Amino acid sequence: MAAAQDSPLYLGFDFSTQQLKVVVMDGYLNVVLQNNVEFDSELPEFRTQGGVHIHADRLTVTSPVLMWVKALDLLLDKMKGVGLDFSRVRALSGSGQQHGSVYWREGATETLQQLHPDQNLHQLLQDSFSVSDSPVWMDSSSRQQCQDLQAAAGGALTLAQITGSRAYERFTGNQIAKLRQTRAEEYRRTERISLVSSFAASLFLGGYASIDFSDGSGMNLLDIRARSWSKICLEATAPDLERLLGAPVPSTSVLGPVSSYFVHRYGFSESCRVVAFTGDNPASLAGMRLQQGDIAVSLGTSDTVFLWIQQPHPALEGHVFCNPVDWEAFMALLCFKNGSLMRERIRNECAGESWEHFSAALRDTPLGNEGNLGFYFDTIEITPAAVGVHRFDPEDNKVSSLSPQVEVRALVEGQFLSRRLHAERLGYSIIPGTRVLATGGASSNKDILQVLSDVFNAPVYTIDVSNSACLGSAYRALHGLAAESGASFSDVVKKAPEPQLVTTPHPAAQEVYDRMLKRYARLEESVLQESRP
Repeated sequence: MAAAQDSPLYLGFDFSTQQLKVVVMDGYLNVVLQNNVEFDSELPEFRTQGGVHIHADRLTVTSPVLMWVKALDLLLDKMKGVGLDFSRVRALSGSGQQHGSVYWREGATETLQQLHPDQNLHQLLQDSFSVSDSPVWMDSSSRQQCQDLQAAAGGALTLAQITGSRAYERFTGNQIAKLRQTRAEEYRRTERISLVSSFAASLFLGGYASIDFSDGSGMNLLDIRARSWSKICLEATAPDLERLLGAPVPSTSVLGPVSSYFVHRYGFSESCRVVAFTGDNPASLAGMRLQQGDIAVSLGTSDTVFLWIQQPHPALEGHVFCNPVDWEAFMALLCFKNGSLMRERIRNECAGESWEHFSAALRDTPLGNEGNLGFYFDTIEITPAAVGVHRFDPEDNKVSSLSPQVEVRALVEGQFLSRRLHAERLGYSIIPGTRVLATGGASSNKDILQVLSDVFNAPVYTIDVSNSACLGSAYRALHGLAAESGASFSDVVKKAPEPQLVTTPHPAAQEVYDRMLKRYARLEESVLQESRP
């Protein structure tokens, strides 16, 4: 291992859908060890596919709780096997797939406090869960509960203004409501409900870990401004729910020392601290080291936009969460289904299946595309809920085709105008010092990034975000300790490798795209009207 033998270490775990991963980081922010456990291949006895069980109705999707516990046993044994000195670990934190929920059976709190170091965790906890398979983020079986919650809150937009999102079937509050209604006996035997993140923290803590503000924002239950459970939402979901959830805490909270089980079984120091775990999306924001005014754009199969915002404006689309590294700020998340696959189709049709020709088309066409504009949704889009390809000429007339080069620019400009429009609707604003951090497959194409830079009128940087949730969790472990003495997250991560500057906006970009954005918003509304049944 690369770290000096006396250097303190910080652990970041990620309990994701298909695997459990860990990053070990030293005090200089160097990653000195990475490891993982693949659920399907390394724990075949749980019979998962992609880490989940898909039920007969195709809507209900769950994961075995004990699989996650056994994966932790296996991962810690792997780390011990390669010689990790756990006594050097000063703090640990982690993340979990958002929206999953874990139901602890009555008496589990005593079991957690009395774990015997001679046995594996999964053996000790095999009778500790009232629900053996946890609902996870892929579940879409709670439509009725979503409708009930929105009605109780006074409508979808009112619910979004309280909790940061309209009701979503995967969100934990709706899953809890469904479970209480359909599996009343298991629910009655439950003494605590955790998110995947706080469940994982509980294992290390030897007691029930609090849900943090940021992951709690993905439940349709937390008032994101008051940073407390919404009474309206709790009452609409289940009786006595506040007791089952416990009080939420800031994401930087140090929850306590690691359980004596880990001290005696693996050699952790008694002074090692457990920092609140959070969701995988908030942890990724920490891993990407976003700052105020930054925007991260992941250009993959779907395009995902992460935002750091100060004044949120929750809407019917997208999600606003409490910020995991600055408790006065917020983060927002937007997902766009028509990302790289859409770019690849237009490349094949208009650029001879060549990215080189695709890039040349972007270089050879002017900013603003001489007023030609397009909306490209091969599959029904999430943001906005539209489908089909819609092309407009400079006079806003709908046209059936554009020349190949113009089509390429119309696609890319249209995609990035959409990302900016919906980010601003959630409360994002470009400020001096704003950076666009680009990740994902298309971030290797400088000409695509030039359009991104021009549309946002901000410099574009690229960053390596492999294992960003793990890395963010390790950063957060260090920050949790430092925050007790007032250090900011940016202070803690200033030694981390800097993002690489790729391009800056053209001098004329602001004038062109500020005007174009207003037109795009107007035309998007007409496209939406056309897409509605």
